[in-house]
Amino acid sequence: MTVLVYDAVVLAGGAAKRLGGADKPGLRVGGRPLLDRVLSACADAAGTVVVGSRRPTVRPVRWTFEQPPGGGPLAALNAGVRLVDAPVVLALSADLPFLTADTVRALLTALDAPDADTDADAGEGAATGRPENADRPPGPARPDGVLLTDADGRDQPLVAVYRTEPLRRELALIAAEHGGLAHLPLRLLTAGLSLRRLPAPDPAAAFDCDTWDHLAAARARIRDHGRVLDEWISEVKQELGIELDVDTAALLDLARDAAHGVARPAAPLTTFLVGYAAGHSGGGPEQVLANVRRAAALAARWAEEAGEAPGKTDG
Repeated sequence: MTVLVYDAVVLAGGAAKRLGGADKPGLRVGGRPLLDRVLSACADAAGTVVVGSRRPTVRPVRWTFEQPPGGGPLAALNAGVRLVDAPVVLALSADLPFLTADTVRALLTALDAPDADTDADAGEGAATGRPENADRPPGPARPDGVLLTDADGRDQPLVAVYRTEPLRRELALIAAEHGGLAHLPLRLLTAGLSLRRLPAPDPAAAFDCDTWDHLAAARARIRDHGRVLDEWISEVKQELGIELDVDTAALLDLARDAAHGVARPAAPLTTFLVGYAAGHSGGGPEQVLANVRRAAALAARWAEEAGEAPGKTDG
C-alpha cells in the first residue's frame, strides 16, 4: 500500500505548569530529549514544522510560534498548519516518548481505509453551532482525519492525521466564530470534523509526560525487560547515525554461545567482529546474519572440543 505524503506539525510550546515550568520538550527519556523521540517517529515526513522555541534537533525542522505566544494548542496548530504544503498533516505533541513510526504509519493507512476497517464518526455540528457537514464540498464520503484513541478510549487529537484543507477551513471557522483561537479547547476542532478513531496499536503510543510522575514512569518503562534492548539498540543506531536492522535474538544467541563455549570476554568481542566484518564488506542485515551463523558454528565447534575427553578420537 502506498504511504501518503504528509507534513508533520509538532507542538513543543506551552507553559508546562504541572512540571513547574520546566523545558518539557528537552526532558530526556532513554537518554534522548522528548522532542527528538517524536521527530524520529515521523522521520519520513516531507516537511516538519515545530511550534516552539528553537533548539538543536535530531533532524532539520522549520520553526514557528503561535499567536499570541502561549495561546494554547489550537493557536499553535494553526501556526504550524500555515507552513505546510502536503495534503495530509500529522499533528503531534512533543511529549510522546513511546510514539513509533509504526503508529504513524497506522494512522496514515487508516485515513484512506474502507469504512468497515475503522470507526468513522461525524463531527458534532451542534458543538460549534453549525449544521453538520455544512462547510464540506460534495463528493465521496471520506474522513477529514484519524485520531488515535488511548487504552481508555479517549481521543488524542494531537496524535492524529488530518487532511490539510478541511483542517485549515475548520480552524478558520472557529477563529471567526470566537474572535481568535487563543486558549480554546481542541474539542472545538474535533467536533467540527468528520473523524475516524484508531485504537492505539501500542498501548504506550499515547502516553505523554505532563507531570514529573509521568516522566519517572516513562523512564522506568523504557527499562522494562521486554523493551529495554530494542530501545537501547534504537538509541545506539540513532547516536551513531546508522540504519541497520539485524536479528537481535541471533546476536544474543551468538554472544551466549561465545561466552559459554570459549570464554566470557569472547561474547562482546565476537559480536563486535561480526558487525565490523559486515560493515567492512559493505554488507547489510543479510551479511550480518551470515556472519552470525558462521561465528556461531565456530563457537559450537569450540564447545564440542571443550566437552571431549583428552586423547579421545573417532573410530
